[in-house]
Amino acid sequence: QVQLVESGGGLVQAGGSLRLSCAASGLTFSNYAMGWFRQAPGKEREFVATINWSGINAYYADSVKGRFTISRDNAKNTVYLQMNSMKPEDTAVYYCAAGRAVVFGTTTGMNYWGKGTLVTVSS
Repeated sequence: QVQLVESGGGLVQAGGSLRLSCAASGLTFSNYAMGWFRQAPGKEREFVATINWSGINAYYADSVKGRFTISRDNAKNTVYLQMNSMKPEDTAVYYCAAGRAVVFGTTTGMNYWGKGTLVTVSS
């Protein structure tokens, strides 16, 4: 079955960096767009970034644009989220997702989800 496993979360100080990884299995990775979403305590899940199957096109939430970078390695079936200049408001559980016919900027079309990794940014 399809599995998406996130890793790389943890505690970081404001202004610091973290790199999240999401390893995919059970699917033809290069056929899927991949996305990162996050959910802060007491809030709804929100879009962070999406990348198309080839890695050429990426789309970001305004709140992370210029600070976060999504990338993928189709040979390793892995998608990454490099997070720089982090802020306390970036604190959330970060989820990886995969879909074939996705609408960038939304959860629409994301068929598979990981269990998430917790990121905490201290001030």
